[in-house]
Formats: sequence, C-alpha cells, structure tokens
Amino acid sequence: MKRISLVNTAHDLIRDILRPGDIAIDATVGNGHDTVFLAEQVGPSGRVYGFDIQQTAIDSTREKFGQSELSDCLTLLLASHAEMSEKIPADLHGKINAIMFNLGYLPGGDKSLITLTGSTLSALSTASRILAVNGIITLLAYPGHQGGDQETDQVKIWCERLNPEQFKVSTRYSTAHIESAPRLFVISKIS
Repeated sequence: MKRISLVNTAHDLIRDILRPGDIAIDATVGNGHDTVFLAEQVGPSGRVYGFDIQQTAIDSTREKFGQSELSDCLTLLLASHAEMSEKIPADLHGKINAIMFNLGYLPGGDKSLITLTGSTLSALSTASRILAVNGIITLLAYPGHQGGDQETDQVKIWCERLNPEQFKVSTRYSTAHIESAPRLFVISKIS
C-alpha cells in the first residue's frame, strides 16, 4: 500500500474551507510549517493564532515569516493549547474556521517534551466549542512514540463521544490500518 502524507491530506482538507479573511489556529506550532500554510490561506486580511510551549518553536516560526506581509495576520502565543479558551478573544469564539493539531514532539527538538493527553483533550474540548459551523479540526497523532499511544487512544475515544448531530468525524491512516501507524482525525462541525 502506498504511504500517503497525512500533513498534505490535512492541508488539502483545510484549503477547501479557508478563505482570505478567515480565522485559524495552529494549536501546536512546532517548526511553523502549518502556521505558514494557514497564514497563506487566510492572509493578509485574516488571522492565525499559533500556540506552542517552547520558545524555540515560536522563534523558528516567527523567523519563517520574516518581514512578509503575512506576519501582520499572525499572533504567536508562548502557551499551551489547553489555554486556547482564555487566549483566543471571546468575540471570536464560534468564528474559528480551522484548527490544526500536530501532536508529539518538536522535530529536531527535545523528544522528551511531548504533547500530553490531558492538555490535548482540554484543547480539543475548547476547539470544538469555538469552531465555527462548517469549520474543521485536523489532528495528526503518532502512536509510535513514548506516550503517543495513550494520547492517540484517548483522542479516538474523545472523538467517538462527540454528538453525531453536531460533528462528523473520520480517521485517515498513512499506511495500512495498524495500531502503530500515524493517523489523522478530521472533525467537521456540521451544526
């Protein structure tokens, strides 16, 4: 079976939804690739909020934007995605068109610093509340690393508990459907 890029799949799904002027969140900035992608979709009149707990990730992402006009639509927050409810202005709740999560650790960084199940589930609960109708959440999970299996299992259970009259959930795999394979959870708010 041919391996598919789950990052590219997430980008394709979000590209179909986001428009200039929209609002998006990168819940796990990392090296900034998703942040740049989101800004390209919503800029220059939209807004992207990016969360990360590592200053290195924030600095790397800010550097990617440099002096581009897209940096004007960017708000980077040195904070956990679990703080999304407090950090995103209340008047924007219910108006966020896309929220991306890419779990695990910072590529090229300290692999002992990983996303944690508790903060991820808290962030997902907030994300589902502040997401606009017809908005999308993409969450890339990696069960193959230390702690990633538990986090992935808990995200799957969280998704299964969503109200099917309000959310549509699908799961995509990078390779054959095996438990250790990375997977992309796609959560669409339908009402």
